[in-house]
Amino acid sequence: MPDLVNVTYNQTGKSKKTNAMGMREMQERAYEARSAQYLLIKAPPASGKSRALMFIGLDKLREQGLKKVIVAVPERSIGSSFAPTELKKFGFFEDWNPNPKYNLCTPGSEKSKVDAFINFMNSKEEILICTHATLRFAFDAIEEKEFNNTVIAIDEFHHVSAEGTNRLGSVLNTIMAKSTAHIVAMTGSYFRGDSVPILLPETEAKFIKVKYDYYEQLNGYEYLKSLGIGYHFYQRKYTSAIHEILDENKKTIIHIPSVNSGESTKDKFEEVGKIIETIGELEYQDPVTGVLYVKSSKTGKLIKIADLVNDDQKARDKIQNYLRNIKSAEDIDMIIALGMAKEGFDWPYCEQALTVGYRGSLTEIIQIIGRATRDSENKIHAQFTNLIAQPDAQDDEVKISVNNMLKAITASLLMEQVLAPNFKFKAKYSEDDENEYEEGNASEHQVNEDESTIKIRGFKEPSTAKVSQIIESDLNDLKAKILQDNDMLKAMPSESIEPEVINQVLIPKIIKETYPDLSDDEIEEVRQHIVTDSVIKNGTIEEQGNRKFIKMADTFVNIDDIHIDLIDSINPFQKAFEILSKSVTTKVLRTIQETIDASRIQMTEEEAIVLWPKIKAWVQKTGKNPDIKSLDPKEKRMAEAVIFIKELKRKRNKNA
Repeated sequence: MPDLVNVTYNQTGKSKKTNAMGMREMQERAYEARSAQYLLIKAPPASGKSRALMFIGLDKLREQGLKKVIVAVPERSIGSSFAPTELKKFGFFEDWNPNPKYNLCTPGSEKSKVDAFINFMNSKEEILICTHATLRFAFDAIEEKEFNNTVIAIDEFHHVSAEGTNRLGSVLNTIMAKSTAHIVAMTGSYFRGDSVPILLPETEAKFIKVKYDYYEQLNGYEYLKSLGIGYHFYQRKYTSAIHEILDENKKTIIHIPSVNSGESTKDKFEEVGKIIETIGELEYQDPVTGVLYVKSSKTGKLIKIADLVNDDQKARDKIQNYLRNIKSAEDIDMIIALGMAKEGFDWPYCEQALTVGYRGSLTEIIQIIGRATRDSENKIHAQFTNLIAQPDAQDDEVKISVNNMLKAITASLLMEQVLAPNFKFKAKYSEDDENEYEEGNASEHQVNEDESTIKIRGFKEPSTAKVSQIIESDLNDLKAKILQDNDMLKAMPSESIEPEVINQVLIPKIIKETYPDLSDDEIEEVRQHIVTDSVIKNGTIEEQGNRKFIKMADTFVNIDDIHIDLIDSINPFQKAFEILSKSVTTKVLRTIQETIDASRIQMTEEEAIVLWPKIKAWVQKTGKNPDIKSLDPKEKRMAEAVIFIKELKRKRNKNA
């Protein structure tokens, strides 16, 4: 099937250019906030977060009076990102030069590493690199005040959680409460731990946030021109379908499913064997590097494959060491992995990330996509393809399959919005029309302050700092929550749910659950912004003569005439439904809709209120009430609303 998302970029080279201190655009932005005690850097994979931390850490040591820098990474392999690095020759005042003795991302017991951590804290050494686990264990062995005048940098910060059982989260909270430590948190994800926030709101409020978005990063590349996100649906076993989408001419990372998932055959080694058989015949394995040489049955050429599913530690260390020292695109062709080769894994030549099974974590999805979005001269296009099990009406787990398919599609729509340029929205007033007429600027009026600002009639701008902060920093987090909500997923493939119900009932309900301290007015401001942003980004802006039009769903609208009521009348899931209906057979689509109908959302008073004007218009137009037996899903839903309203009135009269 064609890609759900295909985004093109301008190849400006801006994100890779360096300033007089050797800093790229993102690093310079982060460095400007270097004096913050608590700093959160949100930037995509490959934007240079590791080096940004080096710049900030050295400044805190030399200019801000701090004594030590501790860098914590989620797994040992990522520790190499913080190896000694020359910075002076590019214009910075000092090189990053940690003592190898205190690089604790090495083989060995946690006890010996904790001992080394304690020795470091008592020494004059300034830089230590360790895993998240070592930091947790060391925290239990020393007093909180020992972290005074220390910088603690936490890489891949999305591993932290506000959940009580998350030890790293509680360590962080305690250090912030009981020491003078500075915290630098870095993450390549735009989602705060998916279901559980990374930090409690009161803790997160203490952080200065630096955000560098995906569009800025990818638009500023030299080589990469476009990114595609697509799905391929299969029946039975994925190992018998993977040949349909596996292109051996593309540098590819294949992530096979977890053994606990429905897509897994429960034998991960057999799955690797089947994938290799799909390509051709294993000729030999290099005893020094661990690379598998497979002769292609299509072309006869040797395909170099790295197997990271193999559990044998010696074999894994061998191939990982080889991958760390890759110097050219010819060094490896394909990597097969299960839990590895996601975050912090650097293979710039990767052109395609092929993932089997829906990933429940949007953080994981964005990390996997990031493996293919490095800029490299061997590629102009990067591809993320998700191989998803197609729902089967005979399958006992049809509900799970349907849910996974819907979540996969909504995740792709979310990623499309994350990868697109950002818009700013403002209220449009009648005097705006007069000013534009007087200025004779009718061709540029609506997108006026800059190309990214759109004015909308009836739009409510943020009235409080809290709303502004949510819109500025948390919009993608909130979209992720909305798009993956079970009630929203049930509404997506249903033609009976009116857009106004989604936009004015379901979405504000989720906003209120997420931010219970917001007033009704604040909820409405956030709601309008998130619905507008979703609808506009799902649309396309086109110029015709001296006017701009936007296509939203099936409607072309002069960009001057956009009103919030028009936006509320558009289903933000319309594109997802169109994609779904084009991607599967009629039979599968019917299975999906029947599964949803069996457990669909119940009628609420809020939905009935939204439907009531439509019911009255229906009666006036047809001269009859909507029929509960109608084949038209919208008429049937209105009939259900009439029954609901009558029952509600009966109960109220009874209790009066």
